[in-house]
Amino acid sequence: METNNKKDLVYVAMRGDLINSGHINVLTKASSLGRVVVGLLSDKAIESYKKGPFLKYEARYDILKNIQLIDEIVEQSTLDYSENLEKLKPKFVVHGDEWSEGYQQKIREKVVEKLNGWNGELIEIPYTQNAISVDFKDEKFKDKVTSTERLSSLKKLLNEKEYLTFLDTHNPLSALVVENATYKNNSNVAKFDGMWLSSLTDSTVRGKPDIEAVDFSSRFITINEILEVTTKPIIYDGDTGGLPEHFRFMVKNLERAGVSAVIIEDKIGLKRNSLFGTEAEQTQDSIENFCNKIITGKNAALTEDFMVIARIESLILEQGLNDALIRAEAYLGAGADGILIHSRKEDGSEVFEFMKKFREIDKTAPLVVVPTSFNQFKNQELSDAGADIIIYANHLLRSSYPSMVNTAKSILENQRSVEADKNLMSIKEILNLIPES
Repeated sequence: METNNKKDLVYVAMRGDLINSGHINVLTKASSLGRVVVGLLSDKAIESYKKGPFLKYEARYDILKNIQLIDEIVEQSTLDYSENLEKLKPKFVVHGDEWSEGYQQKIREKVVEKLNGWNGELIEIPYTQNAISVDFKDEKFKDKVTSTERLSSLKKLLNEKEYLTFLDTHNPLSALVVENATYKNNSNVAKFDGMWLSSLTDSTVRGKPDIEAVDFSSRFITINEILEVTTKPIIYDGDTGGLPEHFRFMVKNLERAGVSAVIIEDKIGLKRNSLFGTEAEQTQDSIENFCNKIITGKNAALTEDFMVIARIESLILEQGLNDALIRAEAYLGAGADGILIHSRKEDGSEVFEFMKKFREIDKTAPLVVVPTSFNQFKNQELSDAGADIIIYANHLLRSSYPSMVNTAKSILENQRSVEADKNLMSIKEILNLIPES
């Protein structure tokens, strides 16, 4: 039932990134019903279901406050309306009618449930066809990003989200898995924030040991192939970074391509995988030398967006917590944009202790963990302890190899392939997996 009583409160949730005729239609309807309060989605709320907003919250707020149809703007910090609805208890909620399906369906159901608590009413108006959308549904705009946008996206995400998750990728196909993987649970949508280009997986997929046997020029070809088909930020595993002169070259090329960050570890000599620990001869670099390498890399970068993250091997090499903390302070002082603390102990205790002590020293510097050995902890637990970036470093490659081995064995055992079909995607799926344009 329509009313012009301005005492009736009308709630409209909006992204507010690009105002189109559809938004105006919704606001016009809302204004005819009463006093319009817009719940403007926070940057974090938007990032929970799609790429972050084109404009920051403050800029979107400034735009909306100049629309006369809007009486008040409040922040909506999640996709779930519940908190604001409970606080405001509006007479009406106005929304387009396109949210009855998909991930928004659960959100709609909860809105209706809340409104029923005080006899509120959901008003849905027909979706405006052909309105310009920030989703860029036109195919020519789909999945496009410039190198500059991509480069800056990691720092942007760190400012917007509580924590980030990255998954290993070693070729364009695995990168597309990371790009598109989604898990929906009620109103929450989980997805990976970016890609980790691991030297271990890069080496293994080429049949090489993880000893920096694959040079940067070769790995850079893979980087460009992945950049071509994806949009999410990339963190590159730079191993030791080589000599400072080599590291300068690496930074310049990564930044120019659109890679967001490089992680280098404070070891010298023949590179051996850290998970060998003290079982293999590994030498930690001096603090002075490694700080010089960090300085060289930061001076080579042309923008503030490109990040150099220092990986500390003190726990791996059993040099103790204090050594790790001293190095962390020194590396940040040399200009490192973040710290990765590594450990091969399965209980995770020394990583959690480091994070606790580190956060007493520095509350803001990005902290990276790689929970390969201590994989029993959930993302939220790691975040609560101080982690900002969680890297799942080799899981896609490790999961693909057993599948390939089992298929090969099945064909050998049965002298045909029909038994292996149950483990395979169909021919039609593989043919249509990658679009032609």
